[in-house]
Amino acid sequence: MRNFGLILLGSFFLFFSCGETDKPLRTGDWWGGMDVSDSETLPFNFSIYKDDNGNYLMKMFNDDEVVVVDEITAKNGSIHIQMPIFEGYISGTYDQNVIQGSFIKESLNRIVPFHATFGKRDRFEITEEAATDVSGVWETYFNFGQDNQYPGKGIFTQSGNKVTGTFRTHSGDYRYLEGAINGNSLKLSAFDGAHVFLFTAMVSDSTMQGTFYSGNHFVSPFQGKRNEAFELEDANSLTYLKEGYEKFDFSFEDENGKLISLSDPQFSNKPVLVQIMGTWCPNCLDETRFYVDFLKNNPDLEVQFVALAFEYAKTKQKALDGIARLRERTGLDYPVLLAQFGTSSKQKANEKLPMLNHVLSYPTTIYIDKDGSVKKIHTGFNGPATGEKHEAFKKEFWETIKQMTQKEEVVAR
Repeated sequence: MRNFGLILLGSFFLFFSCGETDKPLRTGDWWGGMDVSDSETLPFNFSIYKDDNGNYLMKMFNDDEVVVVDEITAKNGSIHIQMPIFEGYISGTYDQNVIQGSFIKESLNRIVPFHATFGKRDRFEITEEAATDVSGVWETYFNFGQDNQYPGKGIFTQSGNKVTGTFRTHSGDYRYLEGAINGNSLKLSAFDGAHVFLFTAMVSDSTMQGTFYSGNHFVSPFQGKRNEAFELEDANSLTYLKEGYEKFDFSFEDENGKLISLSDPQFSNKPVLVQIMGTWCPNCLDETRFYVDFLKNNPDLEVQFVALAFEYAKTKQKALDGIARLRERTGLDYPVLLAQFGTSSKQKANEKLPMLNHVLSYPTTIYIDKDGSVKKIHTGFNGPATGEKHEAFKKEFWETIKQMTQKEEVVAR
């Protein structure tokens, strides 16, 4: 905590210090690095440019994903980059060719050293030809050999040395991963403004053994093997109502402090989708954007959406600020209820929703028919990075909505 306070204090003085001349931030291509350990750096590519009003903008690239950052203050050698929607930010100093600082998540007391150099550069340095091709499906196990081992499905495409794809797990996907293979050494990374993901592995034609870094606070060994037929458990079977419960219900406050329950008139005799989520969660953001777009394209459907937000923000006000920011940035207009703040613990979430066998993932969506019965519960979300799985989810979603609303015409985009 002492080091965390010193960094924030240093950032404060850097940000507000006076200088005789303004030092413009250099526009163009940059290469950034997050130091996730003493020996490993997560790289990512980004560009800095200015809009028509002279404001700095930033684009961060992860394979096909482009994250636009529009809250940047750079003056007199001090820089502050606020990530879109998420609470994390980069704070530090800059000169003509270098940015030096930290990526900070205050609510979690997490600080990852950050540095960047100006100029166009490969994400990962290519030093030798690839000795194998990792394209295809990999049956993978994280925390391998430990009591908390969990499965994942690696889906990769390789062209020369470049590798793209993702890992799917029961809780969602690990975003748009991009990287390279040198000889038998594979490295993949993603930085989306919230998650700092680096995967390193030694691979052969049929096996993969590596390490997964989530920022500098979590390290997990993993092993994988080729298995084109491998599939994770059905996402509709993992979370369910416990024996003795016939209905799902909740009672939480909205952003105005009003207590909202599933038994309220606004949900009566209507199909309801309950989204268990957090504003800090990129998979939840992907899902929210999907729902917002769906509702815009189908304004006449009677289905009601409501989100239950489980926030790790330390105070109630910060949690509410995060919800307001999500609304502003996505156009979300269905109710968002504050179910929890101060922790995103799934165990605590289970206590708030005792009728469920467990809350395995943020997000989780509960589909409720007009008569109040639970039609199904879908764990996780297959985001755009999962390709065919994302398309399959959308098709299944639209079919479920048609059945619940008894409408044949539903706009599917």
